[in-house]
Amino acid sequence: MSKKQKGLNPELEEAVSKLLVAVMSDDMASLTDKRKVIDRAINIEKLKQKISDDEWGSGFINTEDE
Repeated sequence: MSKKQKGLNPELEEAVSKLLVAVMSDDMASLTDKRKVIDRAINIEKLKQKISDDEWGSGFINTEDE
């Protein structure tokens, strides 16, 4: 069994990027459609930050008072 590659699928990133451009330039797209695509793009950016930052979320476990 091969190990899963860590990180996001580049094909997924490219597909969401193309979808974002297409929907935002479409005059007939509703605000709901545009919002959904923007939300997907933002979620991918959040996942990229989470993957690249080793300390992401570590502050929740820290019980020391500063």
